[in-house]
Amino acid sequence: MYRSTELYNCATGRVSPDGEYPQVPQRSISGPLPNWLYTREAAVRLDRLAQELDGVSGDELMRRAGAASFTRLRRQWPQAKSLVVLCGGGNNGGDGYVVAALARRAGLRVQLFALKSPESLSAEAANAARLALDAGVVPHPFDPSLPNTGADLVVDALLGTGVDRPVSSVYGAAIDWINACPCPVMALDVPSGLNADTGVVLGTAVRADLTVTFIALKRGLFTGAGPDHVGLLVFDRLGVSKAPFQQITQRVARYRYPSGLEALPGRARDAHKGRFGHCLVVGGNRGMGGAALLAGLAAVRTGSGLVSLATRPTTVVAAHARAPELMARAVRSGPVLAELVSRASVLTVGPGLGQDTWARSLWAQVLEARLPLVVDADALNLLAELKVPPYRNDWILTPHPGEAARLLGTSVAAVEADRFAAAAALQQRHGGAVVLKGVGTLVATPGGRLSLCDGGNPGMASGGMGDLLTGVISGLCAQGLDVAQAATLGVALHAEAGDCAAASGERGLIASDLLPALRVLVNGARPPDKSGGGSW
Repeated sequence: MYRSTELYNCATGRVSPDGEYPQVPQRSISGPLPNWLYTREAAVRLDRLAQELDGVSGDELMRRAGAASFTRLRRQWPQAKSLVVLCGGGNNGGDGYVVAALARRAGLRVQLFALKSPESLSAEAANAARLALDAGVVPHPFDPSLPNTGADLVVDALLGTGVDRPVSSVYGAAIDWINACPCPVMALDVPSGLNADTGVVLGTAVRADLTVTFIALKRGLFTGAGPDHVGLLVFDRLGVSKAPFQQITQRVARYRYPSGLEALPGRARDAHKGRFGHCLVVGGNRGMGGAALLAGLAAVRTGSGLVSLATRPTTVVAAHARAPELMARAVRSGPVLAELVSRASVLTVGPGLGQDTWARSLWAQVLEARLPLVVDADALNLLAELKVPPYRNDWILTPHPGEAARLLGTSVAAVEADRFAAAAALQQRHGGAVVLKGVGTLVATPGGRLSLCDGGNPGMASGGMGDLLTGVISGLCAQGLDVAQAATLGVALHAEAGDCAAASGERGLIASDLLPALRVLVNGARPPDKSGGGSW
């Protein structure tokens, strides 16, 4: 369940109750925003379906959008006395005209710059423009040389979802003008210049402090450059019933912790370590032993009954000193690895593996084993070298955009241009589940299902975080979760642990800081508040 209007910080992934703007917002465990993300095309169709099935006119939807935006404006900036509204030529501009009309009637000073004359607007937008004119708002042509007006607030109603190519020169100049304003910026539906489907900036895009989006959540708000441009996200369904949504099947699931936690079974009182799987981590080449160690520790903390490391001799000493719970074995030859594989229930390959002869020999043997497999880091690069890509239903690939590009034979820019398409293509090519890491981590699972986790924070951009995620997913696989369950829950746990560990600050966050929170979260509890600093 969710309320019709919620405040959500896209940059931090946290939600605050309606009408509040806390300095340190706290995340809602249940997640009050809708659980589905839609493309621009689907959002347009939902608008039409709302008119057909709910009997609400386009004019009424536009008035509701403008009213919802103005209501949030007053709640968010109650001291604002003047605003500038920039209106484009489409329905997004119509929403802006409604905001301008309501603001003027409420006694605020309003300057409205129109990038298209009101006479040339579509019927619905023209009706909204007349509302503004009747309220005493005088539209002016936009001139990029205009100085900043000293307004308390700027409203971006230029493009919304209606752009899928680089913005034109005049709109680009208007966007740059908005971004140069020293006052707060509120965007309507989608910050202008941001691709609503992919989160890609189309030349230039508005950096909003708050975005009010309508009827449906758009995919691009949650991934790529989206969160940096959206700021605080407010959602309003505008009173649209469930009926239109039931007609749309192409959508992306939005999830976060504790979603998926129910897949982990409870533990019987007579349980023993053998019931919870044996995870074997293969990696830790010279100088990279910490990666394998982090993956092993994460698997242990997530609940794997046994964890072994197949690694270089130098890593064994460090593993025994740091984590005696891990069974570290030096592997110099194939027979030793074969013995360890025979005892394992899940294989994890890649953290600190390298790409030398030793690494390649271990990789080849791991590929021959018929066990569930989690593949990361250098193992993904070795996989990309194979002329005939293997297809398996029992593995999970966890690439970052660079590794994804190598697997797809394309560029990082192409992957980032449409992360949803890249994740789906990887899953179709290789099978199993694919975790495409980054802002708005995507999980592609069998059956064509795509999920997006909007948890996590910039503090997690540090060495070892990917190795830790690999271990989390491996530990869940060891306990019997299938590839889809392990991938989605693993990403959610990892993100939530990162947010808990960042309570005392994002800068300086390291992978091992997440381990104490992981243990608490995987048991369905919440770590104590550590926002005052200190260590776990």
